[in-house]
Amino acid sequence: PLDIQGTAFQRRVWTALRAIPAGSTLSYTEVAERIGEPKAVRAVAGACAANKLAVAIPCHRVVRQNGNLSGYRWGIERKRKLLAREMEE
Repeated sequence: PLDIQGTAFQRRVWTALRAIPAGSTLSYTEVAERIGEPKAVRAVAGACAANKLAVAIPCHRVVRQNGNLSGYRWGIERKRKLLAREMEE
């Protein structure tokens, strides 16, 4: 089991992220809706930014509403590579 340290809200977001299948993406808005907090889009982005467990909590699978890549703690290029690798599998 993962020792996930964060607020209750962050843990809810991270649990939702772990449910996104490899090779798929969701927008920050869709994640907010999935956790029952449709107005908490910025807070979802903040929870993604606070994630310290890169691939175990796949925040790289969250994109902007238009599908474009956005901020990633380990860099956009790494996010792009992770998504590309998952889509190949």
